Amino acid sequence: MSALEWFAHKPLGDGIFWIQERFYESSNRANIWLVRGSQRDVVIDAGLGLRSLPDYLRAAGLLAPADGAGPRPLMAVATHVHFDHSGGLQHFEDVAVHSAEAAALLRGDNYEAVTWLSDREVSRQPRPGWRARQFRVPPVRPTRLLQEGDVITLGDRHLTVMHMPGHSRGSICLHDKDRKILFSGDVVYDGSMIDWLPYSRISDYVASCRRLMELVDRGLVEKERKPNREVAALWLTIGHKVLNFDPVFHHACNSSSLCMEGVHRCPHSLPSGEGARGSEEAASVSLRKYE
Repeated sequence: MSALEWFAHKPLGDGIFWIQERFYESSNRANIWLVRGSQRDVVIDAGLGLRSLPDYLRAAGLLAPADGAGPRPLMAVATHVHFDHSGGLQHFEDVAVHSAEAAALLRGDNYEAVTWLSDREVSRQPRPGWRARQFRVPPVRPTRLLQEGDVITLGDRHLTVMHMPGHSRGSICLHDKDRKILFSGDVVYDGSMIDWLPYSRISDYVASCRRLMELVDRGLVEKERKPNREVAALWLTIGHKVLNFDPVFHHACNSSSLCMEGVHRCPHSLPSGEGARGSEEAASVSLRKYE
């Protein structure tokens, strides 16, 4: 299967593209973001890595600037090193991660990456004979270690690093202050909070959620008002796997409020195979400690 088949994307405007792995049908499927700047492009989270994301971006024409002068430098930023976000980092030359998880990425630590992939979650094999039990996040040497307050400059836009531990010890958000957009990773998502993984810490998660609330209260993240509810723009860039509403049109799909107990698949989401598996299936796969 080619990279063009494996991935799909939607342009969201203002240089932001939403990318998904079409045949990874799981509540663990991470959203991938391409953010284009005048001097540099950034991919936020990289998926499983079963097919090359840079190959897809080139083949889909997403890296060439409007004047056709050639692609700009490309960096991949992992919001954290869990397998569904970091597996694809192996295909990038320039990789950034928070310093708290840099050692785990460098040694290919599949315990900290909480690798838990099943054959049922992959509806089409990326290559003949592929099996989920063979999947590992390989070692990747980061080229940039991130800290709280660091700024990733793309030219005409700037992404500020917010260290938001709790889900994992190195979880980050990226805040485009000028546009009031937050790329949240798995700090916030549709569904019950996952705070029981290796290196999760509930007290840190509470503090990170308070920081999120402060962003909204201070007007640092745009809010769109709809009848009987508010939807913050941080949900537009939600990092978790199955969205409860359309990130392109801000359209609530299955519920007028966030579903905090289960996961609903958005009917406007990107093309895939036979339908997403529920969160119960993903949770049923035992977490294995890899040596």
